Amino acid sequence: MSIAGGAVVLFSGGQDSTTCLGWALERYDRVETIGFDYGQRHRIEMECRLDVLDSIRARFSRWAAKLGEDVVVPVEAIGTLSNTALTRDVEMKMGADGLPNTFVPGRNLIFLSFAAAYAYRRELKHIVTGVCETDYSGYPDCRDDTIKAMQVALNLGLERRFVLETPLMWIDKAQTFVMARELGGEDFLTLVIEETHSCYAGDRTVKFDWGWGCGACPACKLRAEGWHRFVAEGL
Repeated sequence: MSIAGGAVVLFSGGQDSTTCLGWALERYDRVETIGFDYGQRHRIEMECRLDVLDSIRARFSRWAAKLGEDVVVPVEAIGTLSNTALTRDVEMKMGADGLPNTFVPGRNLIFLSFAAAYAYRRELKHIVTGVCETDYSGYPDCRDDTIKAMQVALNLGLERRFVLETPLMWIDKAQTFVMARELGGEDFLTLVIEETHSCYAGDRTVKFDWGWGCGACPACKLRAEGWHRFVAEGL
């Protein structure tokens, strides 16, 4: 049974946000998507996200009728203000502060603020994001405490009762593959593997058993490790 009120999914076209989109489509009677163009190094994800949306509409009839508008918000200021490996052509490495230099300060906070403004206009109650505290690179804006604080701030600042949903918060990448299969069967799992893009280097020339990527960046390593455990443990 679908939940009334509708949802907007922060949708990049990667493994996590695509799985979250399937999760939302299983639950809500109306689901819209929002993406962000911030000058990211892996900008190819902006093309992949459209392919994923087209595939869902074509291959999943029970979801197609629920899948509504998609909007892309240009937020190049993020790239202008930050000096990270996702917004500059520099080596990906750990920083002196203990965080990888793929961390883009304020990115998820800005994304959630824009998503809430969109949800306000579209009268959508639920805001779904693929942040995760269990299997991540240490980004502070992916923590459960951060999301809870943002929900309070957005509800106060916009005078609405938004619910920030984080379906992946307490699961790892192997379990994310499991979730994709449980949501949409082998067909949806195949879509996640073959059509999504998570590689920070923007490499879509090499196909691994877990998907496309460089195989060496933090995002590829997490995805590969998750897939290998998914297979090895027969999840």
